[in-house]
Amino acid sequence: MKKWYYNIPHAVTMLFGIIVLVTILTYILPAGTYERVMVDGRSRVVPNSYSQGTSSPISLLGMFRAIPLGFKAASDIIFIVLAGSIMFGIMEKSKAVENAVGTLVRKLGLERKYLIVVILTFIFGMLGVAVGYENNIALVPIAALVSIALGGDLILAAGISVGAMTVGFGLSPINPYTVGTGHKIAELSMFSGWEVRTFLCAAALSMMAYYNVRYFKRITSDYKLGLGHGLDEKGLTLSHPIDSYKMNVNSWLVISIFLIGLGVSLFGVFNHGWYINELSAIFLMIAFACGVGSKMSGDTISASLLDSVSKAAPGAFMVGFATTIKVLMDEGQIGDTISFYLADMLQGLPLYASAISMSLSQCVINLFIPSGSGQALATLPVMIPLGEVLGLTRQSTILAFQIGDGVTNLVNPTLGGLIAMLSMCRVPLDRWLRFISPIVVSVLLLSWVVLVLAVMIGY
Repeated sequence: MKKWYYNIPHAVTMLFGIIVLVTILTYILPAGTYERVMVDGRSRVVPNSYSQGTSSPISLLGMFRAIPLGFKAASDIIFIVLAGSIMFGIMEKSKAVENAVGTLVRKLGLERKYLIVVILTFIFGMLGVAVGYENNIALVPIAALVSIALGGDLILAAGISVGAMTVGFGLSPINPYTVGTGHKIAELSMFSGWEVRTFLCAAALSMMAYYNVRYFKRITSDYKLGLGHGLDEKGLTLSHPIDSYKMNVNSWLVISIFLIGLGVSLFGVFNHGWYINELSAIFLMIAFACGVGSKMSGDTISASLLDSVSKAAPGAFMVGFATTIKVLMDEGQIGDTISFYLADMLQGLPLYASAISMSLSQCVINLFIPSGSGQALATLPVMIPLGEVLGLTRQSTILAFQIGDGVTNLVNPTLGGLIAMLSMCRVPLDRWLRFISPIVVSVLLLSWVVLVLAVMIGY
């Protein structure tokens, strides 16, 4: 008998089902909004200001019209998927990345392959903790190359990179979008209470590393037991025996260009507020410099570019398709209504049950408001006063919010960054959900245990 997650429908089918569901909800739920005020350049919800307005049900034409509008709204994320694929396509054409990965695996030794998986999981996790989410999209294909070189598959590569970065970012003790925004709303010292969140984040990353190694051992014993069979590995496999790899001058030049470009992008992110469009520009500059540095002809660069775009097109499509859901929520004005009803349901619950239920409500809201900072601004002004009425400290309320938002990012089909990074690994959403669902349940249970302990100690 097949496990339940083998019946998960194709990603396009699943997203279209959510689109239809949201459209139907605009006929069932009343339109409503919270009042918002500008504080330090950000729109902030006014507590207890929810009011219902005129319903805005979406017509059949409006539902399909939302699809191109979704692509328009997600154009920056769509393009960074294309730009990242172009960059790695040209780097792959130069053979520099293959040489670097082959040399690394040769020096570390295949006998340490499980240790390599653990180390890479924590490295990608720490990138999520310290650097951010979409900022790391360019590094995802490296995990694919290493995974396949070690004898793994693209699903393992996604677990090492996408899984670890999502856990690290979602539960980061210094996440500026969720914790930072929450502390500002709650008027707490920025990133205070980091000790509990650091423990939770480290424990969750350890679980992710163990899960990756367990999956790797399973497919090592029998490759057919994995979920990666049939996925396109073209250009991501090593073409020579491990012992034959070494770095030449051209490989060092291309890798140096990539590392310098990565350093410039991180400097811009931390010092000049660069975001997706600036990172896309840097990726294209790296691609051009690598092509010229490798002495490729204009025709070779052009052919590599279009080939890379063709490989990235399905993932880029999924990003725009998923963003359709947000467009429908905004046009139907039901996002605030869902937040209000979920918050209202929490009143009267026992203390520990209210903490876990608050986290669960954020899991649901995250499907409709996938932006961490957007969700914080929309819900915490309501949840923080409610938490105090229920007997929760502000710190515990923010922890409940972070768990609900951060962990469910692993399976959120409306999160553009997740879809974008999976596309860089060439992993379809439905296969990802089959792989990641068990660890999501485990991390959620761990997080709720930590949340209950936090409430017990008055965190």
